[in-house]
Amino acid sequence: MKDIITLSMESSCDETAVAILKNGREILANIVSTQIELHKKFGGVVPEVASRKHIENIDAVFQEAIDTANIELEDIDHISVTYGPGLVGALLVGLSYAKALAFSLNKPLVGVNHMQGHICANYIEHKDLKPPFITLVVSGGHTHLVEVKDYNSYEILGRTRDDASGEAFDKIARAMNLGYPGGPIIDKLAKLGNKKAIDFPRAYIDDSYDFSFSGLKSAVLNYLNGQKMKNKEIVVEDVAASFQEAVVEVLATKAIKAALEKNYKTIALSGGVAANSALREKISQMGKKHDIEIKYPALSLCTDNAAMIGCAGYYNFINCKRDDMSLNAVPNLKIDTI
Repeated sequence: MKDIITLSMESSCDETAVAILKNGREILANIVSTQIELHKKFGGVVPEVASRKHIENIDAVFQEAIDTANIELEDIDHISVTYGPGLVGALLVGLSYAKALAFSLNKPLVGVNHMQGHICANYIEHKDLKPPFITLVVSGGHTHLVEVKDYNSYEILGRTRDDASGEAFDKIARAMNLGYPGGPIIDKLAKLGNKKAIDFPRAYIDDSYDFSFSGLKSAVLNYLNGQKMKNKEIVVEDVAASFQEAVVEVLATKAIKAALEKNYKTIALSGGVAANSALREKISQMGKKHDIEIKYPALSLCTDNAAMIGCAGYYNFINCKRDDMSLNAVPNLKIDTI
């Protein structure tokens, strides 16, 4: 059986990424050019700046991927690309490049939902992982509990009703002037703090699988403002640890609840917040108690990259999904459309 070579592109936010995979799970090249240092001074990603940097970087990233994989363009079987969700200008850079490649090489074009990519990162990390299983998709823009029924079949069990978990991390970090991106900084500080120092609220929303973090965010902001007004000391490490514990406790509890009620023995973490050490520790402890196996990708596959897009694109491709040159960027693409 002939190997299938996938070339994939990802430019939904501030990472310009190109990857080449063999048979969907074996990485031949995974090149990522990040803009984090550029956006730090703004306290977050500036869409127009991100788009311009993608244009500047994409040629070099593409060439490095081809050189690293040591393949010829003719060896590529199809081209996969993120078409949403994300920043529209940023998405258009990768999408336009992928469409031009597909057209010039006469290769099939396969559009990929960015969130499907995050889920599929687990297939690269865990070669034996197969559907069905439960996945907790946690990132700056998404917090979803998803039942993965097959490689191209998903059911949304629960979602955030307001802020995404990663968004909450960034907003609290900004409120404490910790810098950007907030998630890794809070994770690091929390290791030095007391997670029981401040009793921040947990929103469980009755028996629903849905999430809500706006109340927690408000509680942390009120605590910070109250301490300042009273001229009391703010122990940043304790705030970080207590806030983080409130987030990961709810995430882990809901995921375990879904696995138990749906009778699954595997939970996979997906998305940028899957890199959070406290979340990994909490859900692993709870999983062990209930004989549920917890899987998560390597840190390099949690953050935005093109390898995960290539893996998702591969499964779309072998399931006969193709797109034409009318494929457009969809900044608010829903995870439901996977």
